[in-house]
Amino acid sequence: MIKSRRFTAADAKEVSELVRRTLRETNIKDYSEEYIENDIAKMDEKFFIERGKSTNCYVFLDESTESIIGVGSIGAYWGSETESSLFTIFVSPDYQGKGVGKQIMEKLESDEYFLKADRIEIPASITALSFYQKMGYDFKNGVDQVDEEGLYRLEKCR
Repeated sequence: MIKSRRFTAADAKEVSELVRRTLRETNIKDYSEEYIENDIAKMDEKFFIERGKSTNCYVFLDESTESIIGVGSIGAYWGSETESSLFTIFVSPDYQGKGVGKQIMEKLESDEYFLKADRIEIPASITALSFYQKMGYDFKNGVDQVDEEGLYRLEKCR
């Protein structure tokens, strides 16, 4: 059974380790080692503590082990009152393909930032593109190429 709760600063180390592992084991099939390691260098404990202050960040735990197996955040899109953005959605490699990603998206899409937004954007990795498309997100402005950050810009309008 999977449960969720709001992220706390005490979760930062475990979340950072989860993201690092996921990038190295899952995203490496779509990105260079240099790209992955550059991303990892940015996503330390301090990064997640700061992200938790500016977004509604949730952690997802396996109830049997109480370990964090997923994370996802939602917040205002550049301070907008009518647009929101999804951030740092990751699922442990051990739990991928088991519905955790869908649970994360359902939680984020029931959050106040989602409910008040006319448009929700997500910077999507190559690795996660098809998952987000299945969740109803499409290419922003029809642009189906990665940007200078190596990410797709997807959106859902409500």
